[in-house]
Parts: sequence; structure tokens; C-alpha cells
Amino acid sequence: MKAFVAGATGATGSRIVAQLVERGVPVVAFVRDAASARATLPPEVTLREGNVTDLASIQAAIADCTVVLSATGARPGFDPTGPYQVDYEGTKNLVDAAKTAGIEHFVMVSSLCTSRFFHPLNLFFLILYWKHQAEAYLQASGLTYTIVRPGGLKDDDTDTRTLIMAPADTLFEGSIPRLQVAQVCVEALYLPQSRNKIVEIVAQENANPQPYEALFAGVA
Repeated sequence: MKAFVAGATGATGSRIVAQLVERGVPVVAFVRDAASARATLPPEVTLREGNVTDLASIQAAIADCTVVLSATGARPGFDPTGPYQVDYEGTKNLVDAAKTAGIEHFVMVSSLCTSRFFHPLNLFFLILYWKHQAEAYLQASGLTYTIVRPGGLKDDDTDTRTLIMAPADTLFEGSIPRLQVAQVCVEALYLPQSRNKIVEIVAQENANPQPYEALFAGVA
């Protein structure tokens, strides 16, 4: 296994990189600025520069990888085209490059409530709408995929609440630490129960912990 991580310097993507490195998986981090990325990512990670809006740069960077993990997302700001360009067109480019490269498994970090058009977050340039369109593109691609829809993302890695996993369009509120999101994404690469599924995840107090195999198997 050799992992290609898009969004590798982000708050969730960097945790995905760390989880892969911890397991001894070779990682190619797809970054816009290698110099700044080198200051934050583990030294054993290979850095390749490019942008998800540039298909050719993805194709050059992904060529020797076998799996893809995408934790990209439009940056907050005033550009109304950001979610369309990054969350939709960027993901399309990643999917197209993955197909050409013969990628074995594509794991995408999305969001709860992507199928709810009238969700308040869509007031921010249709961010959930474009994530939903990207999900659909990945599902129709023929690639083996896992789409992970987390609740509100928390930066507290000491959060010990129990992971809850449910099928698409089941969970509509809740939060989860980014570390757990990263762990779910990496576990998905190893478990056949994760393949070709959308899973929604949050963390809850006082829930019964289950192994990842059971969590993924419980999602139809």
C-alpha cells in the first residue's frame, strides 16, 4: 500500500497522514507549498506539489500510489466559487486521476447533511451541495470507495467519547474529534466491510464501543 493524501496539511488531513505513518504506510502528501508543508508533516512523508484544481499536477503526483485519501475543502473566505472549485471540481479531478492511475481504494472526507439542500451551511456558497455532487461523482466512477461524513469537527485529540457510525442520511447533528475521523479513514483501507459505503460518524458519551469491523458491517 502507498497512500496519496490530498488536503494533507489541513487539520484533518495532517492527522490522516500521522495515522498512516504510524502504521508504516508510505505516504505521498499532495501540497501546494512543499517548503511550508515540510515544517509540519513527518519527515518520512514524500511531498509533491500541485493543486486539486489542476488535473495534470495530480496525475504527475499520484502515479505510483495505490490508495487515495481526500480531506480537501474550500477555505473559509469571500470567494463564492471556492466550494465549487475545490469541493466539486477538485474532487472530480482527484477521482479522474485515481481512475487513470488504477487506484484500489478512494476514501473521501465529506460532511453530515450533504443531502439537505436547505441546510444553513449552504448559505455559504452551497458548500454542502457541492460536496454532495462530489460524492455522487465518486460513487459513479467505478472506483472502490468509502465516503466518510463526520459531524462537527473538533480539534481536541483528548476527546474520548465513543465513535458512532450510521448509514447515509441518518445522523443530522453531533460532533467528533478530527483524530477519530482520521482513524476511521485509515481503518477503511484495511477492512472489506468499508467498501462502497457512505458512513456517517459522530462521537457520543456513554455509548457502547464496537470494533471497526462491526461498525462498518452495521452500515448497509
